[in-house]
Amino acid sequence: MTDLLPGVTGVLVLADGTVLQGLGVGAIGDAVGEVCFNTAMTGYQEILTDPSYMAQIVAFTFPHMGNTGTNSEDLEQMSGASETAARGAIFRDAPTEPANWRANANLGDWMSRRGVVGLAGVDTRSLTKLIREKGMPHAVIAHSPTGDFDIPALQAKAAAWSGLEGLDLAKDATTRQTFTWDETRWDWEGGYDRLETPKYEVVVLDYGVKRNILRSLASIGARATVVPADTSAEDILARKPDGVLLSNGPGDPAATGVYAVPEIQKLVESGTPVFGICLGHQMLARALGASTVKMDQGHHGANHPVKDLTTGKVEIVSMNHGFTVDRDSLPAAVTETHVSLFDGTNAGLALTGKPVFSVQHHPEASPGPTDSLYLFERFAGLMDRAK
Repeated sequence: MTDLLPGVTGVLVLADGTVLQGLGVGAIGDAVGEVCFNTAMTGYQEILTDPSYMAQIVAFTFPHMGNTGTNSEDLEQMSGASETAARGAIFRDAPTEPANWRANANLGDWMSRRGVVGLAGVDTRSLTKLIREKGMPHAVIAHSPTGDFDIPALQAKAAAWSGLEGLDLAKDATTRQTFTWDETRWDWEGGYDRLETPKYEVVVLDYGVKRNILRSLASIGARATVVPADTSAEDILARKPDGVLLSNGPGDPAATGVYAVPEIQKLVESGTPVFGICLGHQMLARALGASTVKMDQGHHGANHPVKDLTTGKVEIVSMNHGFTVDRDSLPAAVTETHVSLFDGTNAGLALTGKPVFSVQHHPEASPGPTDSLYLFERFAGLMDRAK
C-alpha cells in the first residue's frame, strides 16, 4: 500500500505500481491512457485539443505551463467532446494565472470544463527519463480534492487497459457529417480571415483533423470539404476534387487502415493529387505496400529536426506520433523524402509517377515552427499541374 504525503490531491499510477504524487489540476476524477512526454515550450492548448492525443496523458517537459492562459480560438479538435483529445496533463509547476491579451480563462479552469485531469508538482524530468528507458507506460491519472485515492484499484485499472495497438480511434475522432471550411490562418493584423474566392476544391478525409490544417489549406486558396473517415473513394471522386488530403488522427494505422486503406488505394489510382499528414501519412504508406510499427517513446514536440531529402534542407518541425512507417518496408516505387535526424525514422514519402506524397510531421505548425508550411504550397503545385 502506497503511503501518500500530506496535502496530495493528485496522483499518476503506472501499471507497474509506480506512483507519482502531487497537486490535482483541472477536472476531478480519473482517466486511463498512455503516458507520453512533449518537449514543446508553448502551445499547450493546441496540444491538449489535438485529436492525435486521444487516449493519451501528456507530460510536459517544459516546467512552466499556463502562463498565457487559454482562449476560445486556439482549439484544434473539431469535435466538442473532450474524449476525442488528450485525457490528462502532467506539469512540474502548478499553472499560474494568465498574462496574455488573448486569454479569457486560466488553464486549470479550462481543463475542468473540458474534463481533462491534471497533475502538478511532480518530477517531470524523472518521468521523461522513465519513458525514454522503458517506453510509454499505461497509467491512470487521478484528481481528488480530499486526497482520497484507492491506489491498488487505480493500478489494476492501468494494468487492465488494452493500450493503443489495435485501436481504431479515428472512428470516434472523425466528423459525423460532411462540412466545408474556408477560415484562413491567424495573423497579427486581423486574426482569422475567410477565403473569398477558392482556387482549389480539396476533400479532407477526417481521421481526427486539426483546425490549423484546414486553415492552412484555405490559406493556399483551397476550400476544404471535410468528410467522415469511412467515406468511399467513389463518393470522394464524385465531388471532382482538385486534391485529397488524408488528415492526422489518433490510434493504430493498421486498425483504421482496415477500411481506409482500400479507399486510399483507389484515390491513388485515380491520379488525383493526394497529400497525407501524420496518421494520413502512415495509412498512405500502408496503402502503397509498406508497414507501420509501434514506437517505444514516440515523437512529441515542436523542436524535431527533419531533413527534406528532395532539397537537402533541415527543418525544425512539430511532431506527434506513437507509430511510424517502417522505412525498410517501403516498396521500390516509393521514395523516402524526409527523415528524422533524431533517430533516422521515416518522416516523408512520395510515389513515383503519381502526384502523391505525405509527411509524418505537422506542417501546419500548431504549435511549432513554420519551416514546413511550404508543403501546402507543394500540394498546390501538384493540383495546378493536374488541372
